[in-house]
Amino acid sequence: MKILYHHRIASKDGQFVHIEELTKALKNLGHELVMVGPSVVEEGEFGSDGGLVAKLKKHVPGFIYELLEFSYSFFAFLKLLHTVIKHQPDFIYERYNLFMPAGIWIKKIFRLPLILEVNAPLFNERNKYDGIALSHLAKWSEEYTWRNADYVLPVTNVLASIIERTGVSRDKMQVIHNGIDLAKFYLEGNNASAKKELGLNNKLVLGFTGFMREWHGLEGIVDLLKSDDESRHFLIVGDGPARGAIEQRAKELGVEDKLTITGIVERVQIATYVAAFDIALQPDVVDYASPLKLFEYMGMGRSIVAPDKENIREVLSHRSNALLFDPNSTKEFYKAVSDLCDDSELRAKIGENAKKLIIDGSYTWDGNANKVTHIASDLIGS
Repeated sequence: MKILYHHRIASKDGQFVHIEELTKALKNLGHELVMVGPSVVEEGEFGSDGGLVAKLKKHVPGFIYELLEFSYSFFAFLKLLHTVIKHQPDFIYERYNLFMPAGIWIKKIFRLPLILEVNAPLFNERNKYDGIALSHLAKWSEEYTWRNADYVLPVTNVLASIIERTGVSRDKMQVIHNGIDLAKFYLEGNNASAKKELGLNNKLVLGFTGFMREWHGLEGIVDLLKSDDESRHFLIVGDGPARGAIEQRAKELGVEDKLTITGIVERVQIATYVAAFDIALQPDVVDYASPLKLFEYMGMGRSIVAPDKENIREVLSHRSNALLFDPNSTKEFYKAVSDLCDDSELRAKIGENAKKLIIDGSYTWDGNANKVTHIASDLIGS
C-alpha cells in the first residue's frame, strides 16, 4: 500500500523516535510511505527542541502562538492537497496534534481513509501545564479531529476512555501501545561486558534513561547509594532540569563517585547503556501515557521498578515482571528499589518475565505496523 504519513512534530525527541520506528516498520513490510511534516525534525540533532517553533512558543503571547498553530493547518492542507494529487495514497496515517484539522479536511475531500494515532489528550494536557488562550478553538479542533477520523489508535486503554467520552465509539478504536525494534533492544546483551565497557565492573547498576524532571524523585535514589553495599552505582542516561539537584545530593552524601550522568546520548547508543542496568527505573508516568523506555527496559530483560498506575498495569504485573509501588509514596519507590538491590533471584525472575512479555504481548514496532495495515485494509475494503 501507499501510505501518506502526516505529522506536525518539530522536536527530535521521543515523539520523533515513535515516528521513525513505526515508519521504518511499515517500510519493512513492503509499503511505500510519503511523508508530510516539518522538515526541521529531520535536520536537527537528537534532543533538539524544534528551533524556531520552540522560540516562538516561549516568547510570543499564547493567543498569537495558538493562532499561528491553527494557521499552519491551512499551509499543511495545501501540502497534503498537493501530495494526494501527486502520489494517490491508499490511506492517510496521521499523528494527532492540537489545532490540526487539515488531515480531516483532505480525508473528506478525497474520501480517503484516515487512521489517527493519539498519544495524549493535548487539550487537557496543555491546558493543565501551559494554559490555553483560545480554549474553544482548541477543544473544537481536538474533538473534531477525533470524531471524524475513520479509526483512532490511542496508546493506552486509559487514553481510549478519555477519547470515548468525547463521542468516539470504541468500535472505531484499537489500543496500540508503544514497542521496540527487536534488532536494537531484544538482545542477549551481556550485562558484565556492558558494565566493563562503561567502567562499571562488579557494580550493581541502578539505571534511568530519559529527561530528568524534578517530580521524578531521582535525587532520593542517591540516598540508596550511601549504604553498606559499596557496589551500588546510579547510571542516568539523559539530561534535564533535575540534574543539578541530583548532583548536589550526591555531593552532600559524599557519593559522587557512585553517580554517572551521561547527558544526552545518540539514540543508537541507548541499548548499550541499558544493557549495563541491573535495575531499571520508571519513577513516574503521565496517567494515560505509554512510555517508550518501559518497553526498552523489558526488551533488554531489565528488572523494572514502576508506579502502580492503571496504564502501567495494562502491561506489567506486580512481582511478576516488575515491582510496582504506590505512586503517591516516595518511600515505597525507594523501598522497591532497595528490595531489588537485596534480592538477586527476584531481579532475575522479573527481568526474564519482562523480556518474555515483549513477544507474548507483541510489543514491537513490526507488530504495531501489522496492526495498522490490517486496519487500513479493512477500511479500504469497506
